[in-house]
Amino acid sequence: MFSKNNLPSAQTVMSTAASIAASAMVLQTVTRNLLPHELQTYIFQNIKGFFKSFSPQMTLIIEEFDGLARNQIYRAAEIYLGTKISPSTKLYRVSMPEKETKIAVSMAKNQETMDTFNGVQLKWRQVTRQVESTYIATQGASKIRSEIRSFQLSFHKKHKEKVLNSYLPFILKESKGLVQEKKTLKLHSLNHDHLRRYGGNSETWQRINLDHPATFETLAMNTELKTMIMEDLERFVKRKEYYRKVGKAWKRGYLLYGPPGTGKSSLIAAMANYLNFDIYDLELTDIHSNSDLRRILIATGNRSILVVEDIDCSLELPERQIEPRPASASAAALKPRKASQVKAYAHFIPCSI
Repeated sequence: MFSKNNLPSAQTVMSTAASIAASAMVLQTVTRNLLPHELQTYIFQNIKGFFKSFSPQMTLIIEEFDGLARNQIYRAAEIYLGTKISPSTKLYRVSMPEKETKIAVSMAKNQETMDTFNGVQLKWRQVTRQVESTYIATQGASKIRSEIRSFQLSFHKKHKEKVLNSYLPFILKESKGLVQEKKTLKLHSLNHDHLRRYGGNSETWQRINLDHPATFETLAMNTELKTMIMEDLERFVKRKEYYRKVGKAWKRGYLLYGPPGTGKSSLIAAMANYLNFDIYDLELTDIHSNSDLRRILIATGNRSILVVEDIDCSLELPERQIEPRPASASAAALKPRKASQVKAYAHFIPCSI
């Protein structure tokens, strides 16, 4: 039992606390002045790590780049977290790139937000550090990189398996859906100069916004046939796993034929607007070798429609020509003189070739 006589006086307590504080300040000053910065950092990191070892929290670091390649998980998290409005998040970045029509929202630098997944509480923090400017190569181009960005995802360590095996795949899937909803449809055409100089890559195609107004609601078409096409498109998009199971490429083709002005281009535009797929417009007469065609196809994007224009005009079909072609015929004479009946071959590419 402690008696009142054994308890230290207030003056003694204050004196002891002041002595400890003074000693700590002296130790801190000596450490800063005598120890190299690297050694200080090493000591403090080890002390910090020692105390963290008793914490039940676990943190994953998701950096923007993996070497020179972009980290898909970082980009997916950036898109996904743009939809999470949390009271703890004070700042958001809002942008609308040139030639786009949708507003993009993302977390600002060094902000935090909370999320919940299947009862698990998760804390996200965006971390940005300034670094010395360096040049990095991205998709065949170079640009200056003056900061390093990453996300820190913190949660209770007992949920590690759920986060890695369920939560992060969920974010990847959700972000793809969000990109599809917000993207502005594009019409791509070949960049012939770039193809000749550099081969096929992301600059092989030139793009503009696809502003075609055609939809299945406005399309003048037999109702039963229209319904059949829409159901077929929906069934195809949902059967990715089936195509993989049977060992087939997840692609689908439509052959559209008929005289000019019968709505073939409008039908393709309606399909693109219905599925939210970009269109790549290709004329085979512009292709001079199989290797060129292969590079062009590799440069197409995910979830897109490849339209092969006037496919019958790209082939030599003697029975469709009005008169025999002389031996010295020009290149223009290779096309049938009769009006094209097969307008386009629409090739759906839901994933990269």
